[in-house]
Amino acid sequence: MMRTKVTAILTFLILSIGASAQTQESEAHYLANEGLMIVNGDTKIVFDPLYRESYGQYLLLPDEIEKGIFAGTAPYDEIDAIFISHHHGDHFSPEDILRLLEAQPRIKLYAPTQAVIAMRAIANNDQAAIFDRISGVSLEYKDVPISLRMEGLMIEAVRIPHSGWPTGRLGIENIVWRVRLNNQTTVLHMGDADPNDIHFSQDAEYWNRNNPDMAFPPYWFFSAGGGRNILENRIKAARSVGLHVPVNIPGDPLRRPRELRNADLFTIPGETRSIPSN
Repeated sequence: MMRTKVTAILTFLILSIGASAQTQESEAHYLANEGLMIVNGDTKIVFDPLYRESYGQYLLLPDEIEKGIFAGTAPYDEIDAIFISHHHGDHFSPEDILRLLEAQPRIKLYAPTQAVIAMRAIANNDQAAIFDRISGVSLEYKDVPISLRMEGLMIEAVRIPHSGWPTGRLGIENIVWRVRLNNQTTVLHMGDADPNDIHFSQDAEYWNRNNPDMAFPPYWFFSAGGGRNILENRIKAARSVGLHVPVNIPGDPLRRPRELRNADLFTIPGETRSIPSN
């Protein structure tokens, strides 16, 4: 009889722990422009967090958020990994990322080769060990997507041309990152991807699996018919929230251009979205 009770208690505890692990909430924290932090339980990753250029039309990172990231104060404490979409001044500052990795020795970095080369060009001898925590991704257009792993993360990367294709910015390594956290929540950060289905149709099988719980496209995917088609019929995210919103596009949906009125856009640094988990 006692053995039966002990077995029942153990079974209950195991099921309770399993249920708890399955119900960890995930949240997206908007930093600015395409800067974003994703939180799932104790796991935290950030995309395009530090940059210095606004080009007169994009939000810069607020001072209080920047200070929190460098100091590692809540909610920006214990960040596990940083992902860089591409080497442009409104997405990436090699000096600041180096300084952050120096200040926060637990963080790992995943970035296109162009970004890593820019960091190596300015690093001093004392910073050489930092590159042991950096994974550079070298992908050409039409290369097969690649997969990487670290504890708690399943990472996939594919090069999608920067907006302006096929006439502009062809040499920019724009990486679209698909990351699954703790085998629970999948997010997709698209950088400045070009909204033409030709880039996505060639990897249809890749896009058909591991559909994101939340995708983060640049806002122009909502203003172009082709972009909406990609989100709905290729990426098939449960929900999409737009990034890279110029400051002249109002936060109030009713004051936006008609094609953006129904779009969910991040416009205020510090705002959050709950991410549905499958």
